[in-house]
Formats: sequence, C-alpha cells, structure tokens
Amino acid sequence: MSQTISRKAKGVRRQARAQDTKRQVRKARAQTNSFLDAVMRVLPFTEQQLHQIFLTLILIGALALALFVASLAGLNTLAEQKFANMAASAGFEVQRVEVRGVKRMNELKVYERVLGEKDRAMPLLDIDAVRDKLLELSWVKDARVSRQLPDTVVIDIVERTPHAVLKRPVRLMLIDATGHMLEPVSAEKAKGMLKIGGPGAQQQVEALSRLLDAAPALKPQVVEAQWIGNRRWNLKFKTGQMLALPQGEEKGAGALVTFARLDGVNRLLGGKVTYFDMRTPDRIYMRVPGRAEAESMSTRKEN
Repeated sequence: MSQTISRKAKGVRRQARAQDTKRQVRKARAQTNSFLDAVMRVLPFTEQQLHQIFLTLILIGALALALFVASLAGLNTLAEQKFANMAASAGFEVQRVEVRGVKRMNELKVYERVLGEKDRAMPLLDIDAVRDKLLELSWVKDARVSRQLPDTVVIDIVERTPHAVLKRPVRLMLIDATGHMLEPVSAEKAKGMLKIGGPGAQQQVEALSRLLDAAPALKPQVVEAQWIGNRRWNLKFKTGQMLALPQGEEKGAGALVTFARLDGVNRLLGGKVTYFDMRTPDRIYMRVPGRAEAESMSTRKEN
C-alpha cells in the first residue's frame, strides 16, 4: 500500500524561518540607524559634511599610497627634480647671499663656502650641508642658514671671541677661551693680550681662566702664563716679575689668592723682588737680583 507524504509542511517552516530572518535584519538595521542617528545628533557635522570628510580621507589615503609606490619606483626623485626645475624657471633660485654677524673674521671665507650654491634651485638648497661647511671655518662658533624667497640665502654667523695668544714654536696663534685656534697673529697685533705657552698649554686654557678668576685684582696684571712640566703654572706680571705656583688647581688658586693678599699689604709687585716661588706650602721664596753677589762680597770683606 503506497503512501504519499506532503512536503508542504516543510515549505511552511522554511518560509517561517525566512520571515523571521528578515524581521531580525530589519530590527538590526533599525537599531543601527538609531545609533547612527544618535551619533549624528552629537557630532557637529551634517550628513553631507560627514560624507565629504570620509571622501577626503579616502583620497588622502590613496594619494599616500600612490606616493609610496612612486618612491619605491624612483619616481619621487624625478618629481622633485621636475618641481625644482619649475621653481628655478619661475625665479626661485639662488642669486644672492646675505651674510650677517661677521665682525672680525674674513667675510670672503663665508662666501667661498656658499659660492657653489649659486644658480641652484631653492628647493634643492641643502641648508644642513651649507651649515656644516661654515662650521669648518675656525672663526665660526655657530651658523644659521635660511632661505629668503625668491632668490636669497641668508647666513647668520656667531663668531668666536679672541681670548689670548698661544705661543707655538714657529708662530703666535690667536685662540678663544676654550683654546680653539683662530688664526696666526703677528707680535705687533699680539701686544697687550695674554700670552700662553708651554707643552700642553692649549688644553689648559679654561683651567687657567678659573685660576685667574680666583684673584680678580691680579688678573689684569698677568701678561703671560707658562704651563710647566704639564702640571703647574708660572705667571709673569706687567712689572716683569715672575710667580711660580704649586701643582694642582686648588693649591695653585689658593697660592695665588695668598699672593694677592700679600701684595695688597706689602706692595710686592713693582718692588725689588723679581721671582716669587710659592711651590712649598706655607712658604714663599723671593729672589732679588744682585743680592747674592752683594752678600758674598760682604762676607769676603769681613774675612
């Protein structure tokens, strides 16, 4: 006996499930729309403005990707060169150099460092490279390079300040307060400047400044400082008298302060003593020209 089974019931269940799914989708879409509406009410943008913002972000992302791909393909450099050529054709290229801050050094040295940039397109001017060239000059402590459109490069120089004269075996060298050598100087031009000598003295210039600062009343009277044995100083005064200081920065400064105090009381500078020796702690030995010979002759007469 055959039996026929109707599939209508299964079709009804499938249709019910489909309708249920549609209801869930409509419900989720309604919730999403409600959320978006709430967000739109909070944001200070209209829906049209928001679409424009999204479109702009998409375009920026596409442009960034295109530039990245172009740089990988070597097209970025080509584009920069093309842009630079266009800028030069429009008059944006180096035609003038303006130098500021130069007082003592030879200004031509600065122009020589920048001469190679003439007729270069402004976008291709390497400011850091030009500055590095300027810092190679002995007188330049610092430099700033800037563009002044359309055609001028401005150089602001910070010069080193002459401090003393370094006595070298073959010539005199002008130096700054750190011992940095600036340029050779003649004996005539070196008159009136502090002279520093002795092996290794160039590395002791800052230490000498601290030493002399300990006795400000004596500092203007010192005309020469000799670094002895790479360990201590001999100071020469305007009077031609010499002072030998002990080894060590603190001991040397202490001895100089003591000498300044004694000079204030007893007027040592300008007197008969030509050489003061303070290398022995708590003692000062003085040398008077001719005194030893006079004492020797006096002794012989008494005998």
